[in-house]
Amino acid sequence: MKTAIIVLNYNGLALMQEFLAPLLGYSPEADVIVADNGSNDASLSWLAQHYPQVRRIALVENLGYAGGYNRAIAQLKAQEKNNKVTVHLYILLNNDIKVVQHWLPPIIQAFENNKDLVAAQPKIKDLSNLQHFEYAGAAGGYLDALGYPFCRGRILGILEQDYGQYDGAQDIFWASGACLVLRAEAFARVGGFDADLFAHQEEIDLCWRLQSQGGRVSCITDSSVYHKGGGTLKNANPRKTYLNFRNSLLVLIKNVAGPRIIVIVKFRLFLDGLSGLVFLLQGKPKHTFGHCSRTFQGL
Repeated sequence: MKTAIIVLNYNGLALMQEFLAPLLGYSPEADVIVADNGSNDASLSWLAQHYPQVRRIALVENLGYAGGYNRAIAQLKAQEKNNKVTVHLYILLNNDIKVVQHWLPPIIQAFENNKDLVAAQPKIKDLSNLQHFEYAGAAGGYLDALGYPFCRGRILGILEQDYGQYDGAQDIFWASGACLVLRAEAFARVGGFDADLFAHQEEIDLCWRLQSQGGRVSCITDSSVYHKGGGTLKNANPRKTYLNFRNSLLVLIKNVAGPRIIVIVKFRLFLDGLSGLVFLLQGKPKHTFGHCSRTFQGL
C-alpha cells in the first residue's frame, strides 16, 4: 500500500530541524513530502540544502490546515498522474510531531486489513511527559450531545497516563489532525477538507462526512506518536480561540439535519457566551472578543 506522509509547514524551521530527521529515519515504508504553506522564514532553503531528497510543495500563501492540505494533495495527485503511480494512503502529520521506531507498520497493516477503514490516528502522547496522552487527539475523539469534542485519555484539560486502558480495536468519531491517516480514495470522494474552516475542527467535519458515506474511523493503538503542541498557533492565541468556537458551530450546522440543530445551537450560544464571560473574568478580553463577536460574524 503506497503511503505518503505530508508535513504541512508554516514558518516551522526550528520544528523541522527537530523532527524531520527522526521522521525520515523511522518511516522507510513511506514517501515524505513537505508542503510549505507560504512560509517567510528559511524553511524551504534549509530543506533544499539539508534534505534535497525530500519532495517539496511550495504554496504561495498560508491557506491554513484545511486549504493547505487540499492544495498540497491536489498537487501530489497531479504528480502521481504524470508519473503513473497511485498513492493509497495519506498521513497528514503536524510539523511538531515526533515519531518513533515501528510507528508506521501497524497503521498500514490496519488499512490493508480493513477495507472500510477510511480515517484513523495513532495514540497521540505528550512529548514533554511521555507516559501521558496529549491534548490534541489522545486516544481518539468523540462528540457529546451538544457537539463539543472530547477524547479518550483526557477530561477537559486533565491528561491521563497511558497504561493500556484504551488499547484494542475500537471505532471513534473523529481522528486528530495532528496525525491524521486517510484512505486517498475516500478523501477524494468526499471532496477533501472544507477550506472555509481554515484550521481547527476541520478533521471532525471530514470524519463526519466520511462516516456518512459508510466509512469507519479508528484509533490504531498499536502505534504511538509524540506531540509537542502549539507549533503554529499557541494556546494563548485569541485567533485559536476564535477558530475553535466558530468552527465547532459551523461543523454542527453543516452536518446536523432537521429542527434538532436549532435546539443545539441555542444551547451552544448560551454556553459559549458563558465561556466568553469566563475569559473576561480571567483578564483575557481578546479571547472574549475572538470567542463571542467573531463567532456571531462567522454564523
